[in-house]
Amino acid sequence: MVPRISILVLVPVLLVQLIAAAAAMTPEQAQLIARTAADGNPGAQVLLAGLYLRGDGGYPDDPAKAAHWYEQSAAQGNSYAQFMLGELYETGKGVDRNLKVAADWREKAANRGSTLAQLKLGKMYLSGQGVAPDAGKGTYWLDRAAVEGNAEAQFLLAKLQRERATTPESRQRADNLLAKSAAQGYEQAIELLHLIELGEFYVEEVWHRRAPDLRRLAEDGDHEAEYEVGLHYAEGSFGSAKDSNLALYWFTRAAEGGHVAAMRVLAQMYGEGRYGISPNRSAAKLWNDRARGADR
Repeated sequence: MVPRISILVLVPVLLVQLIAAAAAMTPEQAQLIARTAADGNPGAQVLLAGLYLRGDGGYPDDPAKAAHWYEQSAAQGNSYAQFMLGELYETGKGVDRNLKVAADWREKAANRGSTLAQLKLGKMYLSGQGVAPDAGKGTYWLDRAAVEGNAEAQFLLAKLQRERATTPESRQRADNLLAKSAAQGYEQAIELLHLIELGEFYVEEVWHRRAPDLRRLAEDGDHEAEYEVGLHYAEGSFGSAKDSNLALYWFTRAAEGGHVAAMRVLAQMYGEGRYGISPNRSAAKLWNDRARGADR
């Protein structure tokens, strides 16, 4: 029999190693974890839930039992278990789908410092899913996650701050967050910074234009509006779904109308194959030459 002190020491080690690396567990380890979980150890309960969720260590794939053990651990304040319950209730895996309950568990985990829970709870408040829409609470939780270095939270918070920015200082704060997110390799932040650069910082004013007004102007042939609509589809902002083909369409319309920034974006899109567009060297050269010619 494994001494009691060894079990108590081993469980936290396994929790860190197996969750972080998603490693498979041997049947012997699984039995040890199951005994310790039954004795009420919250770390072991998390591990046992993971076994049922993955169908590992000789245990069947059983999301309902996974939810049961996550609940046992979450009731003792384990933030990872609370976060995972939020995931299960959002997807309806092993439990009846319930976004309100998902939000409740995420808030518990967020209050205990779970950065991912803070991010997801912030997004729920901004979209009004499972909770009443509350931009203030959404911003608060995104800020909590951003301070801890979450790249997606930094990106989303930067977008929100850009939409609300009224001074150069507030825009600079948003750009600093965007830069932090991009420095971590978050693709959407990198793309937005690139668009800002190509658009000669015109993007700062784009956030304040209402999407329906822009679309009507663009459809009427306003080249600035065509360019702005292209930006929204390239970035997936302002309620527009990210769509590289529509971005290409609107950028091309604007560029053909003489919009220099749109020409530069097209040259970059074709030159590097950005936003899912296939590289095309001749098209990249065409738009690059036209942009240079327009600058003269």
